[in-house]
Formats: sequence, structure tokens, C-alpha cells
Amino acid sequence: MATVGSSRSRAAQREVALTQRFLRSANAAAKDPHGCRFTFGNPQELALPAMVDALRAAAQPLDPQWFAYKDNEAAPRAVIAEALTGELGVAVHPEDIALTAGATGAIALAFQMLAEPGDEVVIPVPGWFVYAPMLRLAGLVPVQAPLAAETFDLDLDAIAAAITPRTRIVVVNTPHNPTGRIYSRAALAELADLLDRESARNDARIFLLSDEPYRRIRFDGNGFTSPAVVYPWTVIDYSWAKVLVAPGQRLGYLALSGHMPAADSAALRELFFPTQVGMGWNFPEAVMQHAVPALENVSLDLADLQRKRDRMCAALVEYGYRVNRPEGTFYVWGAAPGGDALRFADWLADRSVHVMPGTLFERPADFRICLTATWDMIERALPVFSDAARAL
Repeated sequence: MATVGSSRSRAAQREVALTQRFLRSANAAAKDPHGCRFTFGNPQELALPAMVDALRAAAQPLDPQWFAYKDNEAAPRAVIAEALTGELGVAVHPEDIALTAGATGAIALAFQMLAEPGDEVVIPVPGWFVYAPMLRLAGLVPVQAPLAAETFDLDLDAIAAAITPRTRIVVVNTPHNPTGRIYSRAALAELADLLDRESARNDARIFLLSDEPYRRIRFDGNGFTSPAVVYPWTVIDYSWAKVLVAPGQRLGYLALSGHMPAADSAALRELFFPTQVGMGWNFPEAVMQHAVPALENVSLDLADLQRKRDRMCAALVEYGYRVNRPEGTFYVWGAAPGGDALRFADWLADRSVHVMPGTLFERPADFRICLTATWDMIERALPVFSDAARAL
């Protein structure tokens, strides 16, 4: 008798198995009242008051259709287009924005719209651990392209080696999870030239998916260039989950580069609605859409977040850790003492300090710290990190 369940779901299961196991242990750790939680980007304090006010106001119906079915509503798209145009410096039209259930919904939409089953998608390593299972479920093939070993810059040679005639999408995540790297305009322009050459050589356009949920979380006055500025065949995904520290409120979008040729953007624009419906109504809920104008002006305290980064990085370096000082995101990436991330994470967990092992990012000797932890958690955890450096 045949195995129950689709081969695509089983492939996704294999890709996400370690993440699923770690998530279960992280959920158990969240119940520890003395735990210092540095794993996922979950809130460790009460929600931002301005976000709560925005959602409360958006939940108050102003007409009978307030909670009717919502798709890509005009009002939030207009707000997003204006803000995105100002941020990126390239015109983005409201009709070139698809509202989705978080950035994950936007990424899934891009995969469904831009590639056929069996096509390949180049993903960065280390990189977000959900790209691969999403691709498997869509019938697509993830192909890894390692980042530069020491700097975590884009490695154009590695990307070129990963591209084949079946490549349809290259994923770039900037600011980068987990390392916090922000890619320069020059590096992105070189990548754009590479994708143009490879597209011509294979007689098939390669799209670039710019994964930008941390775009507004940057340190030290660092600037930001979206690949959409330098490569016309770019689609951008974004989520408010990071800047609001509210990943449970699913609100995001997929946007087409304003430089995309008119015929291509028109064709993709027509695919938004049918693809989103076919995916299971991949739109944000009514309250989230109504809240967009107010949420555009809400953010976590970036100055406080930068102070947390500085405290963690300085202390870890003092203890002998090798860490990557992030330029953006709310993560610190480092090398695990002893070179075994799982052993390191288990040693810390036994002492109520919880970090994410780099094994989830295909880097079993590294680890990630999430700075959404409270100051109290940071100060209580630092002596444990110090002990780990000596013990391991």
C-alpha cells in the first residue's frame, strides 16, 4: 500500500525536521519563568502601546463591509506604495503590491508565480531555515549558495556555480538573517550583472527575490539599498512582524520593482489575485489591512536595540567568543565554543539560557542570539555565556 501523504509534504517534512524539534524545545523553554530566551524573534515584553492602539482602532467598524472578505485593498496599497517609493528611491505603484499573510505569504506567492515544478531556486547559506521546506512543498528545488566564509558577503562565484538552466529565482536576504550583514549597492549591482548574463546565456529570465523584513532595523546609521533599485526583475517581500516585534500578527506584502519592464509587471500583476486565492486566500485579515496607515509609524526602539547589540557583542568578545557584529536585524551570530552548536545550546539550556544553534542554518559550529530578549535576561545570561566559554 502506498505511503499516506504527498511526496512534496514528506520532502518539506525532511527539510524542517530539525527546526520542528528545536521549536518544540523552545516552546517548552518559554514556560520557564527564569529562562533567558534568545531563540526566535518573539516578544519578551508587552506589545508596543502604539501597535495596540492601532489594532484597537482598526477593529472598530466604520461601515457594514468592515469585516467583509478582503483581498488587495486599495487604501493600504496606496499607503505602502508611497512609503516604499520614499524608502527605496524607485517608484512603486499601488497596483504592483500584493498584500499577504506576512512575509512568508509573500515569499510563497513569489515561488508560486515565478517558477514551475522542478525549477530551481538559489538560496543563501547560512540563511532562513524555512526557504527549503517552502520550496519543496511548491515542487521546487532549493540550491544552496554559500555566503563568503568570513564576511558573509554575497559570493558571486558561489551564486554563479549554483545557477543552471533550471534556475528561475535567486533569493537575497538583506539585512541578513542570521548574520546581520547589509549588502552594499556595489555588491548588488555586481549580482545584477551576473543575473543578466546568466539569464541571457540560458535564454530564461532569472528573477531576484529580495527578502527584506528587517529593512527598517539597521544600526549605526547604516543605509540600505534594495536589489529592486539595480535589478529590474526584482520582487520584494516585507513584513511588519519584525519592526513591531509581533510575528503572530500576519501582515506583509510582495512588491514589484518600479524598474521592471511594463509588459512583465503587467503580467505578474494579473497573477496576484488568482494565485493568492488558489493558495487559500493568502491575504491579511481585515483588521490588519485597516491598521496599515497607523502601523507605518510604529517601531520598536532602535536605539535601545542597538545598546543591546553593543552590550552583547562587547561582553562575548571579552569572554573570547568570535562574533559577527550585526549591521542590521536583531540577531548576533557567533562561533560556538568547542565548535559544536548543539552541545553548546544544550549546555546553556541546562542553565536556563536558550540560543538557536547554527545547525538550523546549515552551520553546525555557530549559534544565533535574538536581541528581543529583555535587559534582565541579557544581564542574567552573560555570566552563563562566560562560564560556557571556559567550560567548552
